[in-house]
Amino acid sequence: MTGHEITDPFVERLREAVRSGDVAVLTEKIKRDLEDFIPEEGLTFPERFRRALPGGYARRLLYDDRELDFTAVVMTWGPGQRTALHDHSGIWCVEGVVEGEMEVSRYELLEEREDGLCRFALREEARARAGSAGALIPPFEHHVLANPSTDRIALTLHVYGGTMDHCTVFEPAGEHLYRKQQKALVYSE
Repeated sequence: MTGHEITDPFVERLREAVRSGDVAVLTEKIKRDLEDFIPEEGLTFPERFRRALPGGYARRLLYDDRELDFTAVVMTWGPGQRTALHDHSGIWCVEGVVEGEMEVSRYELLEEREDGLCRFALREEARARAGSAGALIPPFEHHVLANPSTDRIALTLHVYGGTMDHCTVFEPAGEHLYRKQQKALVYSE
């Protein structure tokens, strides 16, 4: 595979952006940096980052900055793999497509009911290709990600404002209604 390797200068660009402290500013800077850094032909990762798992997408830690409290995670998506509708537990995130394509469906939380059900509205659907990036800033943090390919993996790079070790998933429970469920997140390796 051709493309750029993850390098110390790229990590330093991430650190520089996070140092700004302003979430809107730093997520926009990281988004631009990812779009500039990820060419259409993708990035080069060690082979372990490219292995899809049969039971769902793989999450692998690429970088953990404890000083500035952010992480970079590579996700490997087998053909047809997707997330449930989920949040980011109040953590900002910038996501870039490294290889392949991803379908991104953004939702708006309209109501949290006393019976534990939540009402959502689909606000945007997009197909993102290698070199594109987007940001999630709470409270606008609900989405579904999916690899639409039937025969190719997709790779995404996620930069989080902390360690995302859990999230809330929302399982369908009726027309536009979803039931909340906490989900622990672990790294695949």
